[in-house]
Formats: sequence, C-alpha cells, structure tokens
Amino acid sequence: MELYTNFLDFMARGGLVLWAILALTIVLSWMIVERFWYFTREFNAGLALKFEQWQAFEEHESWYALQYRRQLISELECDMAHNLKVIPVMIALLPMFGLLGTVTGMIQVFDVMASMGSGNARAMANGVSAATIPTMSGMVVALFALPFATRLERLHRRNKKIISETINQD
Repeated sequence: MELYTNFLDFMARGGLVLWAILALTIVLSWMIVERFWYFTREFNAGLALKFEQWQAFEEHESWYALQYRRQLISELECDMAHNLKVIPVMIALLPMFGLLGTVTGMIQVFDVMASMGSGNARAMANGVSAATIPTMSGMVVALFALPFATRLERLHRRNKKIISETINQD
C-alpha cells in the first residue's frame, strides 16, 4: 500500500504530462515485447510455411513464379515490419513529452512568482518539481528503450537476409 501511495505522490508531483509519459511507456513496452515475441516465436513458423508454399509451386522459372516468390517474401517482410517504425517514433516522443512537462512546470513557477513574488521558494517548489520530473522520466524511458529498438532493427535486417536465402533455394 505504501508503494502505491509513493507512486501516486510521484505522479502528482510530475503533473499531467507524467501520466502521458506513463501511457506512452506502457504502449511502447507492449510493442517491444510483441515484436520480440514475433521474432523469437512466430517468425520461423511463418518462414517455414512460406517456404513450403514456394516448394509446392509447380515451377520456379516463369515470370508468374517469380512474382509469386516476391509476394511470399513481401508478406513475410510486412509481418516483420509491423510496428517497427512506430517504436523509434515513440522513443523520440518521450523526451519531447518530458520537455512539455518542463514547460508546464515552468509556467507554474512563473504563475507563483507573479502572484506571490519571487521570495517564496516553497510555493515555487511544486512548479520546479513538475518541471524536472517529467523531463527525467521521458529521458530515462527513452534511454532504456533505445537498445531494444536497435536490437529489433538488427533482427529485422538479419531475418530479411534469411528470407531471401531460404526462398531462393531450389
């Protein structure tokens, strides 16, 4: 129960932008886990199915056969690329949301300074907290997610080569 209270206190100090960063983090984490699941569990089965379909095709030399082969490769590549471009975009958005938190927190500080004067440090502390916590949170999550996005991109490139080599075999 204390952990939950501390979490809510942290989120309240960060302001509404911190809730948006949390939502982005959850969606980003889900996408990363889903892509790793696909590459580790489902890719090989899909590749084997497409290879069987290619082998079951009567002939492999005509224009129609080559177009069919390109279709099989394209279907696999589309499955692999699903959400791969969205992940880096979300990683780039996280620090931007953090900066939005900085701006909204500084607006709070300036609002307090305008109404109470610049001598009241306690009144300005909430705005400073709301300015720094989202920035830190957005950058930490982005830095944490970046190696996963890089690994996924490498898996995608490696598997594209595997697809081309596997379906090119006759």
